[in-house]
Amino acid sequence: MSTKRLRVLVLVCSTRPGALGPAVGTWLTETITPRAGELGVDLMSLTIDDLGLPFLDEEEHPSTGIYSHEHTRRWSAIAEAADGFVIVTPEYNYGMPATLKNALDYLGPEWAWKPVGFVSYGHTSAGTRAVQHAKQVVTTLRLVPLGATVALRIADAVHDGRVRPEAALAGAAVGVLDELVSVAHALRPLRERYSKDTLPGPLPGSYVRRLVPDDAPEVTVLQRCCWVEEAVANDTLAMPALHEPLEEVRAWLADWNATGLWWDGRLLGMVRTRRRGDDWHIGRLAVVPDLRGHNLGRWMLRTAESAGEECKRVVLSTGAASHRNIAFYESEGYQVLPDGTPGATHLGKTIPTRNSGTTPTRTFAPAGRA
Repeated sequence: MSTKRLRVLVLVCSTRPGALGPAVGTWLTETITPRAGELGVDLMSLTIDDLGLPFLDEEEHPSTGIYSHEHTRRWSAIAEAADGFVIVTPEYNYGMPATLKNALDYLGPEWAWKPVGFVSYGHTSAGTRAVQHAKQVVTTLRLVPLGATVALRIADAVHDGRVRPEAALAGAAVGVLDELVSVAHALRPLRERYSKDTLPGPLPGSYVRRLVPDDAPEVTVLQRCCWVEEAVANDTLAMPALHEPLEEVRAWLADWNATGLWWDGRLLGMVRTRRRGDDWHIGRLAVVPDLRGHNLGRWMLRTAESAGEECKRVVLSTGAASHRNIAFYESEGYQVLPDGTPGATHLGKTIPTRNSGTTPTRTFAPAGRA
């Protein structure tokens, strides 16, 4: 399971003056906040009224992600940033409020592969028919509705405009959050794979994306398993990749342009690059040991090279006794440079042109300090 923090949006749907929705939303957030802290979840709460959405007024279809109005772009940014949703809704005439349907219809890709839980309230049915109505819509948007719900029958659960403290209801609310967190973590690989910020990888179902400081735990594990062989070959443990603490990994992830190859939530490989003068530096090229021999390292190397086309030379280094690595780089056109460091071998070559057909058609732009 990913160690990244999740962001959960609690969305209160009723905009009727004097509506009970804000009180239910307040009760919900107060009830689940302690558990959210234990689970590493950031809660955000707002009402649909806060969004200022008129009846759908975008010309382009929501699936395009092309929005002409500021209110749509703001709503898009909020929904995109969320890893899951809890919708607080009343029941109007056996269905969900028009405000909720309108808010859902505004967006498209922002919903995909995110869990959604429901807290409903009403009279005879406690709002459950609104939830059933909403589930027909959210599944079409590729939202994943939870099985756990909270249904408040107003006559039993509400007194003087506030939700009565009750252990069973509180437990049900925490249960919604627990299930939402589990499903959100499980769906994260799908969300990443189909994100606009990813590119297809060399294996079916794999993808590449920029590595960020939040990826430090996964990067640290990959480094530990990949640099043991080099440490043995060079008879030394004095290799940063073997002993860097998380803080240092986070620091260089912010400083370098690092790319990760992922499949089903697993980090299969990585490489980092940055520019220094006319040189394009490549480092920390790694592939999980069980997938070596599938040309993933070669693919990652060529991907890294293609991002430095404005430089004159690409340079990298490996252990002086890492003969397997050196042979691999020489097979890719690198030559050993004379300005070696004790215990290390530096290699370089002229920046290649993009004509091999083995690298992506676009690469991640350099980031961080040069």
